[in-house]
Amino acid sequence: QLQLVESGGGLVQPGGSLRLSCAASTVISEYHAIGWFRQAPGKEREGVSCLKWRDGTTYYTDSVKGRFTISRDNDKNTLYLQMNSLKPEDTGVYYCAAATFRTAQFLCSTPGAGDYYWGKGTLVTVSS
Repeated sequence: QLQLVESGGGLVQPGGSLRLSCAASTVISEYHAIGWFRQAPGKEREGVSCLKWRDGTTYYTDSVKGRFTISRDNDKNTLYLQMNSLKPEDTGVYYCAAATFRTAQFLCSTPGAGDYYWGKGTLVTVSS
């Protein structure tokens, strides 16, 4: 069974940068879409950025376009999220999730689906 472990969260000032990592316990197949979600205090979980493993097709939610970059390392079975120009509203727990037979956009748009593999999350706090 696929297990996902996030790392890289922390406290950063507004305008700063962080890089999150999501390490998979097994090989991520071409049928997987994988991505980053976040949940701010008192808010619902939302899709931030997702990627189709087969062809690298990406999706970004509007609020992070131009600031965040999703990428992968096939050899390490690891997904990354480079976050630049961070804002206080980016604060939240960031989760990695994966599912098969989804597009990147569909994965990110349906955070409530019941058949996703989820990591336990890493906390990102953007504050001065």
